[in-house]
Amino acid sequence: MKALAAFIPLLAIAAPALAQDEEIVITGRGLDAAPGDAVFDTVILDRDRIDRSASNRLEDLLREVPGFQQFRRSDARSANPTSQGATLRALGGNASSRALLVLDGVPQSDPFGGWISWPAYDPRRLARVSVVRGGGSGVYGPGALAGTIELESLSADDSRGLSAGLAYGSRESIDAFAGIGVPLGRGQLSASAAWMKGDGFVPIIATQRGPADRPAPYEQASLALRAVAPIGAATELQANLSGFIDSRERGTESSDIETRGADASLRIVGRGGLPFSALVYLQTRDFSNLFASVDATRTITTRTLDQFSVPSTGVGGRFEVRPSFGGVDLRLGGDFRETSGRTNELFSFVAGAPTRGRIAGGRTRTFGAFAEASWQRGPFIATGGARVDRWSIANGRLQERSLATGAFLTDTSFADRDGWETTGRAGIKWRQSESLSLRAAIYLGWRLPTLNELYRPFRVGPDATAANAQLTPERSSGAEAGLDWNPVAPVRVGFTLFANRLERAIANVTLGQGPGQFPGVGFVAGQFRQRQNIDAVTSHGAELDMTVDLGAWRLAAGYSFAEARVEASQIAFPLDGLRPAQSPRHSLAGSLAWSGANHAAASLGVRYVGAQYEDDLNTQPIPSALTLDAFAAWPLTRGLMLEARAENLTDTRVVAGISGTGIVERATPRTLWLGLRWRPGPRR
Repeated sequence: MKALAAFIPLLAIAAPALAQDEEIVITGRGLDAAPGDAVFDTVILDRDRIDRSASNRLEDLLREVPGFQQFRRSDARSANPTSQGATLRALGGNASSRALLVLDGVPQSDPFGGWISWPAYDPRRLARVSVVRGGGSGVYGPGALAGTIELESLSADDSRGLSAGLAYGSRESIDAFAGIGVPLGRGQLSASAAWMKGDGFVPIIATQRGPADRPAPYEQASLALRAVAPIGAATELQANLSGFIDSRERGTESSDIETRGADASLRIVGRGGLPFSALVYLQTRDFSNLFASVDATRTITTRTLDQFSVPSTGVGGRFEVRPSFGGVDLRLGGDFRETSGRTNELFSFVAGAPTRGRIAGGRTRTFGAFAEASWQRGPFIATGGARVDRWSIANGRLQERSLATGAFLTDTSFADRDGWETTGRAGIKWRQSESLSLRAAIYLGWRLPTLNELYRPFRVGPDATAANAQLTPERSSGAEAGLDWNPVAPVRVGFTLFANRLERAIANVTLGQGPGQFPGVGFVAGQFRQRQNIDAVTSHGAELDMTVDLGAWRLAAGYSFAEARVEASQIAFPLDGLRPAQSPRHSLAGSLAWSGANHAAASLGVRYVGAQYEDDLNTQPIPSALTLDAFAAWPLTRGLMLEARAENLTDTRVVAGISGTGIVERATPRTLWLGLRWRPGPRR
């Protein structure tokens, strides 16, 4: 990372010498979408929709895509980061992501746990968000079981000049952002910084609170540097360096959480006669988390675990080349990713002091190669491809020791493992008329268990979950058919029927009820669970998306129906036929937006998420929730805007979780914002 930081200024010197043509235009983007991408179910969130976000948070913005979900309904201001994996099509039931999130081609899941550190990604740095529901691993790589979420940074043109914003909100909240793009020789250097803080709300609902409950404050900041420079007539070098810090509390004493991270990447993109892209990247993360139990009257808080450091690293690379001949466009390439990390914990507290220590972690690696072809002739687009991946899990260990004597209570080294996964996908799109296109696709995907799932036991309140070092990779298959219809010019309708099957699904399986002693976790007062590969999770349903553009007005709406069921046998048989935890059947999102001159804008958004279950045994129902958001911006002077935003305008109670003892936690209540924003330049 130090080498990359030192390298960025050199681009300003190298760029004039490397650039040979006055007409060179830098973009800062990756390669264009392949023709075959059109056959998959895709939703695009463009710059206008990003700008109208009521919260300026990426995870909330993604909820405009029906079918997107996290393990919890709360966002990164109040949720535990370990519950913030992303998935689609109700293939949830696990806190690790089953959708692959990439930023400028770099996978973004936490190297140790597979969740997403959402405060690292301020939407105001993004040009667009592309969500592919389904689609399989394809050219994207491991992790795309339920879909792929691609984040694209602002282009060189859109990041030029100065932009800034400052807003004040409910509960003493502050939201600040500043960005600038300046010439860098024949290229450009851009920098941006974001800072959010607030006193927070009390997570536990009012009727169940006690003296131990208090608001959950947060403070989050991120910084991103980006340099783009031409290194030839049709080739450019892109360098990215970013970092973030995320501090929050969970609403009681001894519930502090902090995540720190830094990312660096270099990408060369060539757009000449033989388009290509070459990428290398480095990720570092460190995570800490305090846990406490609260007595039945919610009066006394007792520290139970100090997860004081979870350092992890992700390194990888990717190469792709796109030859074309005979009307066929090819995508050929490969990728590599290694993750390593460990958790360092103090536990088994007696009289406020820990008596035991734990270290658990290991390393995973994947090597993949892919080939995909797209063919377009007349009204037909067809695509097909395959990939093969070699995976390995190594250096796994779990050590637990007595702090008083230093003696090991557990000292286990797990056997190294490796294997192969082959996947593929194919699809076709037929433009039946000027207004109607039909499409169909089939695909396979897979995901390697995370280090967290393999090696780390954990507790939530009175419940405990044991790790499982023998977990095998998850594997998905899917098929879908749909249409894109433009009955009249302003109206676009997309409709998709889908069926997905997730085999060897990793789930937290309930195996016993305390109080009692259980393997891998010791004494448990509540429910005992273990991570296991269950037979499968199936999901079938439909997705409907519609937009209507009427000049200054735009109506957008989407609906997702997903009927998901667990298939389980042997020790997990009690789950057979049940619905996966945290997986709603219905979700809907809609917005009505107006755009005026000089960036004037207003929008009203509605979101509905259906009922779901907190637990794998379907004994704790979580009710549905309907929320409203609003946004308005009005120019004061040229470039200076007054902005007003409202989250959960009707102050709906959105249940985020229910503990084993029935304690209900809520997501963000009504939050109002008023601020100023500087947005120079013409309207896009």
